[in-house]
Amino acid sequence: MTIAIIGGTGPQGQGLALRFALAGIPVVLGSRDGAKAEQCAAELNQKLSQTLPTGAATIAANITGSDNASAVQAATEQVILAVPVSAHNSTLAELKPLLAGKILVDIVVPLAAGNPKAVEMPPEGSATEAAQALLGDEIAVVGALHNVSATTLNNLDRPINCDILVCGNQLEAKKKVIASLQQLDIKAYNAGLADSARCIEAITPILIRLNISKDVPFSHAGIRIWAPQH
Repeated sequence: MTIAIIGGTGPQGQGLALRFALAGIPVVLGSRDGAKAEQCAAELNQKLSQTLPTGAATIAANITGSDNASAVQAATEQVILAVPVSAHNSTLAELKPLLAGKILVDIVVPLAAGNPKAVEMPPEGSATEAAQALLGDEIAVVGALHNVSATTLNNLDRPINCDILVCGNQLEAKKKVIASLQQLDIKAYNAGLADSARCIEAITPILIRLNISKDVPFSHAGIRIWAPQH
């Protein structure tokens, strides 16, 4: 399986690329600037080789870079969208003809312009729902990875410290995305249909508010689902 990450040169995309490659899953970074994606991929591969113990680098998959269209075409099945919210709809409109038969994993959070402690949801209700409306029902859209800190993803010395809530209207697509996420040694849960993204995406600015608060003795926190202690 090869995963494409559109917007893969950003902090979130780079962190996910490192994590999937570390799990043995090849990754293609997509960018409007293919040369930039290639350079970023080379730097990430170098980081992997420096981070892993001697001899262990052979277990990591390769990260490559290309333009967005080539990245989507290289993806076996799953394409992660990690672009800024301002480029969300235009990127999807451009890539729609190439997404047939693939799963679009939308991780975009519609944070308010100039205020990361608030969201500005699109008319559809959430970024995930906006993606589904734009792509049509024939392309599966799954919302996931909205509440994970980019800093956490990029720190390979520590495991990912939170669980992942996954939503979407097609059950089989959600199951496939959950299976991929579980390879990162994290727990992922089916959190319902696409409209659940209205709640899930809105958690992110709350976490940002907590993580930058002087009254909170930690940063880069996520959420975790706890079982009853009985």
